[in-house]
Amino acid sequence: MDTIASLFSFITWPVSWVIVQFHKMYGAVFGPDTGWAWGLSIVSLVVLIRICLIPLFVKQIKSTRNMQALQPKMKAIQERYKSDKQRQSEEMMKLYKETGTNPLSSCLPILAQSPFFFALYHVLSSIASGKEIGVIDGPLLASARQAHIFGAPLAAKFTDSAEKVAALDASLTDVRIVTAVMIILMSASQFFTQRQLMMKNVDLTVKTPYMQQQKMLMYIFPVIFAVMGINFPVGVLVYWLTTNVWTMGQQMYVINQNPTPGSKAQDAYLQRLLKNISHHGEVRGRRRKSIVKVIVAKGGDRNENERRFFAGLSKAGFAAQADGTVIKGDTLVAEAEGGTTAKRQQPKRQTKAQRQAAGAQQATAKEAEEDSESTAGKATPSLEKKPQGPSSAGAADAKNEVKDETQGDRPARPSRANSGGSHQGKSGQRKGQQRPKHPSSKK
Repeated sequence: MDTIASLFSFITWPVSWVIVQFHKMYGAVFGPDTGWAWGLSIVSLVVLIRICLIPLFVKQIKSTRNMQALQPKMKAIQERYKSDKQRQSEEMMKLYKETGTNPLSSCLPILAQSPFFFALYHVLSSIASGKEIGVIDGPLLASARQAHIFGAPLAAKFTDSAEKVAALDASLTDVRIVTAVMIILMSASQFFTQRQLMMKNVDLTVKTPYMQQQKMLMYIFPVIFAVMGINFPVGVLVYWLTTNVWTMGQQMYVINQNPTPGSKAQDAYLQRLLKNISHHGEVRGRRRKSIVKVIVAKGGDRNENERRFFAGLSKAGFAAQADGTVIKGDTLVAEAEGGTTAKRQQPKRQTKAQRQAAGAQQATAKEAEEDSESTAGKATPSLEKKPQGPSSAGAADAKNEVKDETQGDRPARPSRANSGGSHQGKSGQRKGQQRPKHPSSKK
């Protein structure tokens, strides 16, 4: 490790100068010889470096997403040219050029941070050996050697001997306890950062070798840090733990605010956005509008999370526009903008007792209906004509006699009652007394 650190000795002077400047500021508050002054100086160095690396981090995020999107095409190229490695490499480079993807971009933050890491390691090793380095001269060197963090000197290691630790005015037990706790925290933060990336910010609909590779790294990286950590000075452990915590928080912010399409984080973000739109009746914020605008522009290429988001907008009575805003509208308007109708809800499953009770109610209702129909049939009068009794026939004869008197010798037409009566008599459906024929009628 010392040999590797010596390769970056050209940057030790700037690193030592930054640490000394922060030490002056914190020393005025906590005291120049305290572990807080030197420890916070190292933490501030990490924060300063990571702020300068934010553009590279953004480029890393974009490159990682592009690599995830290209995995199916890369796998197809590998299968197509499996017997021709040269042609396979040419097609891969052509694919990277067409999509503007650089595989090394995902490693840029680590590569850019490595010189500062090894330079800090070289500075702390020199402090442990009592050697002046950079701008850290005699008084500052003595102050740094006296600085302890929870009883462990900044330059002490887990593997140091008891004599070396005693020369730094500390006990071996305190050094090993502090370094062990910091190594565990460093490995745990690295594991959680990688797990957060795999579980929340990866498109789970695409199964590629890249996902398996990332899953392996999730378990390998913490082990590597744990093995290497026993050879790191306490100050370097402070540096590495701080940068891991920074990476974890930075990644958490990116996942919550700009998640990978198709991931669980995107689904959670779109559901939060849907609630916000339903509450305020509009899309608030330029970044949110840009996200809605991108989803609208996808058209039929939307993933399941985005289709679910449009279905929620449709149910809430909103329609997304091409400029990223929303307007009030019914379900048909929302569908015209690219939304989908809500799924039909299936009826709830009933228990066996509930089904039997429902069947008994239906049977009871059917019996009641049949009884009512039979009762109605008995009460309804028949459509057939009832036969006329003697009284009705006598009344009809009397009426005909009156007509005969008024008509005189004029031949009379057979009455409707007579014709009807004779017809009914012939048919056998109507029986009763018939009136005598008129004398003038032919026999």
